Amino acid sequence: MTAPSVTARMRADEVCAADLAIMLADLAAAGADLARMSGRRLLITGGAGFLGYYLVQLPLAWNDLNPGAPPIAVTVFDNYIRGVPPWLDRLAQRDDVTLRPHDVREPLPDDMGDVAYVIHAAGIASPTYYRAHPIETMDANITGLRNLLDYAASRLAAGARFDGMLFFSSSEIYGDPDPAAIPTPETYRGFVSCTGPRACYDESKRFGETLCVNFAQQFGVPARMARPFNNYGPGMKITDGRVIADLCRDALAGRDLVLRSDGTPRRTFCYVSDAVTGYYLALLKGGDGEPYNVGIDGPEISMLELATAIAHVTRELTGRQLAVTHQPSPESAYLVDNPNRRCPDIGKLRALGYRPRVGLEEGLRRTLQWYAGNPGGTEQ
Repeated sequence: MTAPSVTARMRADEVCAADLAIMLADLAAAGADLARMSGRRLLITGGAGFLGYYLVQLPLAWNDLNPGAPPIAVTVFDNYIRGVPPWLDRLAQRDDVTLRPHDVREPLPDDMGDVAYVIHAAGIASPTYYRAHPIETMDANITGLRNLLDYAASRLAAGARFDGMLFFSSSEIYGDPDPAAIPTPETYRGFVSCTGPRACYDESKRFGETLCVNFAQQFGVPARMARPFNNYGPGMKITDGRVIADLCRDALAGRDLVLRSDGTPRRTFCYVSDAVTGYYLALLKGGDGEPYNVGIDGPEISMLELATAIAHVTRELTGRQLAVTHQPSPESAYLVDNPNRRCPDIGKLRALGYRPRVGLEEGLRRTLQWYAGNPGGTEQ
């Protein structure tokens, strides 16, 4: 399969179609063709969220390209607390998709069917929202994960087939790394507060990884852990509260871009098509009980440089000249325990065939084009 290029100006549906084609091509090139999931059931928890947008659509795109093969059956669990997003509601008409309202904090339903793969992406990832809902955040990352691990272990104990689980951990488990540990490898143990305003998220992700490791060791559950580093792009609600969504909302409204910090914290940003390719690679080729950083290893840029890049792409696409301003967040805990730097060592995932390809300006261009085709983020 030849991956298409992305032109300077594309409609939102064209951005999505091009991204899906690129992901399928990159997975096939890395020896992780989704054909190995053919005829199996994949459960995606939290499928109505940001990463669910491409996590759900990617196996369906494979089905569409391979009509003669047994399809990958996709089941989506979500509590749909904010409703079923329109893109997912449209997919519900397909025979290869099952949408089930279910909160992973509750016991799993008895009629799940023969699930062979699980991607556990349910939970709150935006700091604005997990600080407001700390107990719910911990329960999804611990109780929800335990429910799924117990299910996988019971299937294996019964002699049934279970091929893989991917738990969405976080780069936040590293806390604020020592400068000597940047780029940060999976072996770094972290520098994390267990009582601060981010602890509900950071510590529950750390404990979730401990659960995965021990279920892999004791019961042979093929669980892997993904540690995302600042993903962005199609699927993220423009009201998400993370920095790129906030800046894109300003840009599309034609107002100056507002930074809630002094602009000095540094990050690497990974466009979502590269990230989702990495997640499926970890699921299909990763080692049992192993963590994988998923992101890009450079360039590391400041928040001011990020805002400037968004202003540049906005001017290219719309002709608007926007300035970058600084205003403190109304949230008193907004910057408490906020890491100064975040940059992954992705050598471990590269060894599985991971080759991120989307640069920052191209990723921001695709993101703004996609947002522009989904006014207010309602189509996300």
